[in-house]
Amino acid sequence: MSDVVVIGGGIAGLASAALLAKEGHKVTLLEGLPAVGGRAGSWEHDGFRFDTGPSWYLMPEVFDHFYKLMGTSAEEQLSLVTLDPGYRVYFEGEKAPLDISTDLEENLALFESIEPGSRVRLRKYLTSAEETYELAKKYFLYTSFADIRTSATKEVLTKAARFIRLLIEPLSRLVARTVKDDRLRKVLGYPAVFLGSSPYLTPSMYHLMSHLDLADGVLYPMGGFTRVIESIADVAEGAGVEIRTSAKVTSIRTSNAVAKGVDYVDADGVTHSVDADFVVSAADLHHTETQLLAVEEQTYPASYWDKKIPGPSALLLYLGVRGELPELEHHTLLFMKDWQEGFAAIFGENPTVPEPASLYICKPSGVDPNVAPDGFENVFVLVPIPADPSIGRGDIDGDGDTRIEMLADKVIAQIGDWTGIPDFAERVTVRRTLGPGDFADDLNAWRGTALGPAHTLRQSAFFRAGNVSKKVEGLYYVGGSTIPGIGLPMCLISAEVLVKRLRGDTSPGPLPEPLSASQA
Repeated sequence: MSDVVVIGGGIAGLASAALLAKEGHKVTLLEGLPAVGGRAGSWEHDGFRFDTGPSWYLMPEVFDHFYKLMGTSAEEQLSLVTLDPGYRVYFEGEKAPLDISTDLEENLALFESIEPGSRVRLRKYLTSAEETYELAKKYFLYTSFADIRTSATKEVLTKAARFIRLLIEPLSRLVARTVKDDRLRKVLGYPAVFLGSSPYLTPSMYHLMSHLDLADGVLYPMGGFTRVIESIADVAEGAGVEIRTSAKVTSIRTSNAVAKGVDYVDADGVTHSVDADFVVSAADLHHTETQLLAVEEQTYPASYWDKKIPGPSALLLYLGVRGELPELEHHTLLFMKDWQEGFAAIFGENPTVPEPASLYICKPSGVDPNVAPDGFENVFVLVPIPADPSIGRGDIDGDGDTRIEMLADKVIAQIGDWTGIPDFAERVTVRRTLGPGDFADDLNAWRGTALGPAHTLRQSAFFRAGNVSKKVEGLYYVGGSTIPGIGLPMCLISAEVLVKRLRGDTSPGPLPEPLSASQA
């Protein structure tokens, strides 16, 4: 049995700690904030409870697989409901929104009604998306790429020419060949945002994402993602993990290029040391490398990050709104007309905030009565903006930095205008904002990104940062900055990839359920 320290109590850190404890290790998890969750945190105010970050429950089998590794299941841990429609989309200049169903056939019919002939092309697109998704899970997501030969199977090699095209062609081009209607192109292209990227930068390999929302359906865990985090923390502690919050790690201690533990400062400013046989950092990789290690120990120094593309940051709004909002579904998207210009503003050489912006709204109070008082709605808004902490920080009741609050005012007005709620702004009774400065200061996020390094070709799969230090023995990485990438399911998978790395397991697929300590 080894002593292990895990830095960071987001979903990747919690899942890693849980799996390592299940393996038989003695695990201590250190979280700098007062509560675990990281980006998937929670905020309560005036009878409202807001998820502070992730709000889409996609890839449900990945969550269930993690729970089953730990000897339980998603069914035992969570109460999942299917959303129908899965989401609603408003388009700038168009009065009628589109509702995307939880049923594939209804979505095929919707596309056909808008663009005759598109049913056949969309079905082909989604068949390819499903096939690519299943192959990704089987050969590319659950691997550390320590031995690339394990993914180079006959099944993969026979499709090599197609995969190469999917890797080098941007998603936007594949979408353009599939449908002509501008609205439908946006529905197929927007999943790139889940990957912290743009459909004009993301490889078309990621058209697999459309299988998740157009064919697989969209779920919601009652209690929100706060409940997901609570359940994983409970499972971790049940396996023996010791969780310490308000424990801000200040350095990773090494001796002769071997990780020996960490130093951290508690809420009273007192410094503590924790010894370990190996260290796992679930913190932002840029922060881990450039702030917690000496220069000579850095696998990914500042010069590495100078050449990388961050995913977008975000303006986040947490709004308590008086009265019902039938114009909004649980998930609602607002897409600007000049789509390409909006992405260019965020990812271009001179990033600027798009105006108007495309944005996302979540209204969980439509299905979850516990997130808002009676007679009120809980509204979460995410506006992708450049990863630039100088844009500012948010606060409660309009007390954030001037630029952030001015942007928030415009977004609130835009929501009311585009969705046909003329008194939306007047009905807001609770208001909190977050900006890129908050991501940088509170989460140590590189350049204030809300997600992590964007999923461009050179920042995906085996091109993405690996999960082991090349300079410090016994130092490992998990989370959205490393393989396999951005998103809660990917972070859960990163925890499993860590276990495989420690075992020397180079197989490409998921581990058998449940996890057995005897395999350690």
